[in-house]
Amino acid sequence: MAPMHRLPGLPDRGRCLVMGVVNVTPDSFSDGGSWFDPKEAIEHGLRLAEDGADIIDVGGESTQPGAQRVSRDEELRRIGPVVRELARQGVAVSIDTMRAEVAEYAVEAGARLVNDVSGGLADPSMARLVAKTGVAYVLMHWRGHSHDMQSRAVYADVVQEVHDELRQRMETIVDEGVDPGQIVLDPGLGFAKRPDRGHNWALLAHIDRFNELGRPLLIAGSRKRFLGRLLADTDSTPRDYTDCDDATVALTALCADRGAWAVRVHDARPNADAVRVAAAWRSGGAGLDEGRAVDIRGGL
Repeated sequence: MAPMHRLPGLPDRGRCLVMGVVNVTPDSFSDGGSWFDPKEAIEHGLRLAEDGADIIDVGGESTQPGAQRVSRDEELRRIGPVVRELARQGVAVSIDTMRAEVAEYAVEAGARLVNDVSGGLADPSMARLVAKTGVAYVLMHWRGHSHDMQSRAVYADVVQEVHDELRQRMETIVDEGVDPGQIVLDPGLGFAKRPDRGHNWALLAHIDRFNELGRPLLIAGSRKRFLGRLLADTDSTPRDYTDCDDATVALTALCADRGAWAVRVHDARPNADAVRVAAAWRSGGAGLDEGRAVDIRGGL
C-alpha cells in the first residue's frame, strides 16, 4: 500500500483526491470550446468543486496529440480571470501549463499547484520558479510536444523506461533547488504512449513500480484514447471520448485502491463516488460514520 502524502497548500482528505478539469481552450480533445468563455469556465469549475472535486486544474493550452502551441499572451488571457476567481472563492486551483511565466502569474493569482506536462523540459525556468515559490508541482513523463510526441513512443520496456526517465527528471529538478516534498509524479498516460501498443495499460498495471519512487502519483486517464480503443464497436470504431466516462470511473476506483494520490477527471461526481468506495474498500470500513466516509467530498 502506497503511503499517503501531504502537499503544501493542498487538501488532505486521507484518500485519493479528485482533480477536475477546466480546459479554457477551443481545441482540447474532449471538451474543447465548451468552457472557452471565462464566465462559463468559472461556473464549470465551481460546479466541479460542488460535485466533489478537491482540486480544479485550469489549462489554457491544448496538449492533445497534434495540437499546436499558443502564445504566452494568449495562454495568460485565457487562464487569468478563471484562476483568479476560482481561487478567490476558495477553490484549490492547479494551473496546467508548461510555461514558467504563466505558472508564476497563476500562483500569484492564487493557484496552489503547477501541473507541468513537460516535467520542466519545455521551459528551463520552471524548476527555478517552483523552487522559489514553494508551490506543489506535478512532474509528468514527457518526450516532446504534442505535434510529434507519438513518433517518440518507442520503448523496449515502457514501464522501466518511464520509471527511469521520471526518476532522472526528479533528480534534475531537485538539483535545481526544488524540494522533493513539492513533487507529484505522473506517468503521462497518452503522452508519447501508443494506445495500439498497450503502453498505457502496462503503466497502469505496474503503478506499484512508480510508488517506489517515493512521491505521490497523479493518474490522468479520463476519456483518453486508450479507453475508447478498449471499448471499440464490433467494427473496431473507437468509442467516442464522452462515452468513456463509465470506464473512467472504473479506472479511478482501481487507481485509488492501488494508492494513487489523485486522479484527473472531466466528470467529478461519479469519480468522487469512486474514490469514496475505494477508501472504504482499502480501510475495511474504518472511519465510516453511519455509512458515510468522513470528508469524502471536496467542494467549497
